[in-house]
Amino acid sequence: MPELFDKRGGFRKLHTFTLATIVQLETLRFCRRFITHDHRESAKFYDPKGRQYDQMTQAARSGRQNIIEGSERSATSKDTEMKLTDVARASLSELRGDYEIWILDRGQLPWSVHSPEAKTVNAISIDPAPFTDDMVHESAKHALEQRKKYVRWLDADDDLVVANAMLIIIGRALNMLKSQIEAQGAAFEETGGFSERLTTKRIEAREKTREPSPECPQCSQPMRRRKSAKGDFWGCSAYPECKGTRPT
Repeated sequence: MPELFDKRGGFRKLHTFTLATIVQLETLRFCRRFITHDHRESAKFYDPKGRQYDQMTQAARSGRQNIIEGSERSATSKDTEMKLTDVARASLSELRGDYEIWILDRGQLPWSVHSPEAKTVNAISIDPAPFTDDMVHESAKHALEQRKKYVRWLDADDDLVVANAMLIIIGRALNMLKSQIEAQGAAFEETGGFSERLTTKRIEAREKTREPSPECPQCSQPMRRRKSAKGDFWGCSAYPECKGTRPT
């Protein structure tokens, strides 16, 4: 019988969380470096109302935060966990669209998946998270260590190089989130949701406290204690098909 509560949390060990952390940090940095509200800074993208900055940073934040919230809600709702993980995926997909348009708006094309640059970035692997007891500190350190693997592109002065690298990093996170949602769905099929398990546990508890019932003298089915104007009696559980009774 599965446990009533699923394990919750554990998001800090997910590669998707590590990548989402890098994506949020680098999107904040990208916007600070390449977007300006001042039209006199001709080297940057002019964003007079700050909408581009806000939309990109909020999409990046949503991607990371919904992974966290989904993981924390997993103890009592697999359905909510899957929905929030899907929201994280949708938010990162929206952000990927922003980086794609950024490149197109400058008259360039995103790197081909067959290009040496794309192959190199895409081949970078994420190390397992070696956490012990200092989860916040160690997960932050881990994300920064993994970020160093992309430093050649993320620290580039050319915004197009950074945007192309971000497209690939976000794409990897999206593929991982898709697999994560599929795994969550498989777990739900195997163990059911919290409500189903709660019902099962309540039935189990009720059966343990139920007093032993005799067999029906007519059909041998278990009997149930019933009430009448004359007092309690045992009645067949198959009533009305069987009308067998016993005194209590």
